[in-house]
Amino acid sequence: MQNQPLSPVPPMGWNSWNTFYDQISEELICETADAMADKGLLSAGYEYLIIDDCWSMRERDQQGNLTADPEKFPHGMKYVADYVHAKGFKLGLYACCGVRTCAGYPGSFEHEFQDAAQFAEWGVDYLKYDNCHRPASIPSEILCRRMGMALRNCGRDILFAVCQWGTENVREWIRSTGAQTFRSTVDIQDSWKSIEKIALSRIEHPCSAPGCFDDMDILVAGMYGRGMNPETSMGGCTEEEYRTHFALWATLGSPLMIGCDVRTMPEEILALLTNRDLLSIHQDPECGSCYKAAVYGNPDAFVLVKPLRGGDYALGFFNFSDVPANLTLNFWDLGLSAVSGRGLRFHDCLSNQDPGIFTEQFSVKLPSHGCGVYRCQVVGL
Repeated sequence: MQNQPLSPVPPMGWNSWNTFYDQISEELICETADAMADKGLLSAGYEYLIIDDCWSMRERDQQGNLTADPEKFPHGMKYVADYVHAKGFKLGLYACCGVRTCAGYPGSFEHEFQDAAQFAEWGVDYLKYDNCHRPASIPSEILCRRMGMALRNCGRDILFAVCQWGTENVREWIRSTGAQTFRSTVDIQDSWKSIEKIALSRIEHPCSAPGCFDDMDILVAGMYGRGMNPETSMGGCTEEEYRTHFALWATLGSPLMIGCDVRTMPEEILALLTNRDLLSIHQDPECGSCYKAAVYGNPDAFVLVKPLRGGDYALGFFNFSDVPANLTLNFWDLGLSAVSGRGLRFHDCLSNQDPGIFTEQFSVKLPSHGCGVYRCQVVGL
């Protein structure tokens, strides 16, 4: 097992739940691995392929082991892991701390060490651990620590991704479980209102830190309302809204787990998900937290400020209103006074253009639900 942190920066990958729901299979996972490699998603940093709920048989076998559904995974889970690994990816799998998973399959309650050993034997690299159907008398804090201990002693490095939904003051104890990521929000839906609600809740309670990242849930960018999951697939979003969605998740440092069908994703979505400037902000080694800066122009618009390694700053301008907005940021609200003799050199991460050097303030006009993200360097004048 390695000595370095399992996830020094927020993890990236793909998850089956949003689009495919219970319609998962060996063929789908292998085709997704092929497509992600061919489209450059692996080289962009998306290394985990996560099989969500509904992969197992409805009951454990006679030895109490979880077994993959042979109709969905005829060659077994070890075969899938080997295929994914051969492509350069890592395999993620789903389990739950309760007696049943959210979809009614066997949970890991009182089977934590047995299941962790099984996952390690199969070659699993990532465990999404959900919070359904657990005994009401046992706090999820205890159950997460149980699985955390089991994973740390299973003989294989397995990233522990707790899906806890933000209940029971999870931010206060999650790091003590050994988790590398934790869900602190409700499930996402393929709609602007859902994106907005999750983003605003996360901005008000920032909690990400190196080694344990606040997960804002799976990306819906590129779904366009076509998913099979009735809980997730709403009416879809516009391309502008998907752009803002991805920019928010990247700037705030959430794990980036693609949720659309990568085999058929449009070129504009592929370009968005592989935007090098946005991903460099997301993967910045300092993993700094954002703060919200005041802007002038619209009460439903704001700027997120994120310090980056080497002295640069990421500035994300976001317009959550239903009408276009002119946003003005005064640099003294960032700590950069007019008498400092310094300004900011702006690089537009979405257009790959360089607007130039600005002093005292910067203004931008954004469409409804639109955004602008800039990497800024402090320069002498």
